[in-house]
Amino acid sequence: MVSKHTQTTSVASDSVFLQHMIGSSEARNPVVSLLEEIHACGSINQAAKSVGMSYKAAWERIENINNLSPDPLISRQVGGSGGGGTVLTEAGHEFIKRARLLQREFASFLNFFYFSPEEAVHTLKTLRRMEMKISARNVWLGNVAHIEKGAVNSVVTVALKGQDTIVSVITDNSVQRLGLEPGSEVLAIVKAPSVMLGLEVQRQKISARNILEGAISRIVSGVVNDEVTIDLAGGNTVTSILTSESVRQMGLKEGMRIAAVIKASDVLLAIA
Repeated sequence: MVSKHTQTTSVASDSVFLQHMIGSSEARNPVVSLLEEIHACGSINQAAKSVGMSYKAAWERIENINNLSPDPLISRQVGGSGGGGTVLTEAGHEFIKRARLLQREFASFLNFFYFSPEEAVHTLKTLRRMEMKISARNVWLGNVAHIEKGAVNSVVTVALKGQDTIVSVITDNSVQRLGLEPGSEVLAIVKAPSVMLGLEVQRQKISARNILEGAISRIVSGVVNDEVTIDLAGGNTVTSILTSESVRQMGLKEGMRIAAVIKASDVLLAIA
């Protein structure tokens, strides 16, 4: 049985978190503000300036937002008289509406939790994931589709958005400690340097378990290394960091079809 003291402590903790995450009239949440500005002007560049972010930081935040949300919140459009732009998806509009509702109702948020528990918890969990700070560039939200247990290690298949899946090899003890089972919500984490890139990759001729195919959406050039971001069909993005020489030798350009190759042992799993 949960004591009244425990319930009060939990409520107080959520209260502090909501005030930090949702913001107030004096200090708005940067994620919600960025989404609102994108909706207002349809431009990443203008939205970044409005919220005080660099263009690169805004793009990275957007990629994280799309990867950590159950459904993509943002969509890029190309062509047209204005050369294309960025718009909120239907899920993005719904998220903004829920975030605004939480902000308006903060003074009486206990009643909000009481009357709309599923909607409030869903928004709260999404905000918590977005606030998580981690050095790895690739963090995807998914659900455990299958667990194949071995003597020491388990092979865990995670279903991402769309038809994409990613496989992770972790210890049986880790599976138990995380409480993983089919259907469990989980975060799949991969460092960008662990993502290899290949052209015309044949699955049957490569030992890596994970091959994610998509189109290059962005290349950020560096002095020694380049950062290559790939849009996957399901709505996620995957980022790889490789040498500038490799990018040049492969002739990588934005719009090219390419495969991201990831070893199962390089995929970490976490629960939020």
